[in-house]
Amino acid sequence: MVARKKRGGVLRSVLLWSAAAILLVHLCAFLVLVGLRWLNPPTTAVQAERRVSAWVLHKPYRKHYTFVPLRRISPNLQHAVVAAEDGRFYRHHGIDWQEVQKVVDEDLDKGKMGRGGSTITQQLVKNLFLSTNRSLLWKAFEFTLAPAAELVLPKRRILELYLNVIEWGPGIYGAEAAAGSWYHVPAARLDRDQAARLAALLPSPLRRRPGRVNWYSTEIQHRMEEAGW
Repeated sequence: MVARKKRGGVLRSVLLWSAAAILLVHLCAFLVLVGLRWLNPPTTAVQAERRVSAWVLHKPYRKHYTFVPLRRISPNLQHAVVAAEDGRFYRHHGIDWQEVQKVVDEDLDKGKMGRGGSTITQQLVKNLFLSTNRSLLWKAFEFTLAPAAELVLPKRRILELYLNVIEWGPGIYGAEAAAGSWYHVPAARLDRDQAARLAALLPSPLRRRPGRVNWYSTEIQHRMEEAGW
């Protein structure tokens, strides 16, 4: 009986400390999000992950990352990315529950976890604080922090941050680096076709190339037209 009570006390202590640690991590992340209302991130968790991975695997790594304000990113790219990644970006508050339902239904039909269905806000949170690995724990973190991000950051700032930190190729982060690396122009001068092709890279930026995404880039431009862009 004494041993059983002792084990129960240890379990309660572990659970309390775990809950406290989770709350502390969320508090720190929330404070970072508040700071990002005015400050630009010098790096992200995903960028750090890529650098460490290259070091472990003894592969060359060169980082291209230049943060630019939203006004210096072509509206073509802004619209293409929203059309490709999160068509309801301006209508949800961090979580697109309609898309979540679609993903759940598909996963139930297939009997396994499939695509993520993450919003731009969720993807921003993942890039800033997590990694490219997929897990239920990481997804839970996204779900809890995305609404917090929407609470403290305006939509334009969320889009600005996302377009500047997202991965667009090996060592290529952000719209300015992507435009320069792939098309040798600043992000402000991207035309409609170039923007759609860059947006088409986002689901698999380390494997796709702008010249090999014809079907998907055409689909993205069609979505842009349907949205009035």
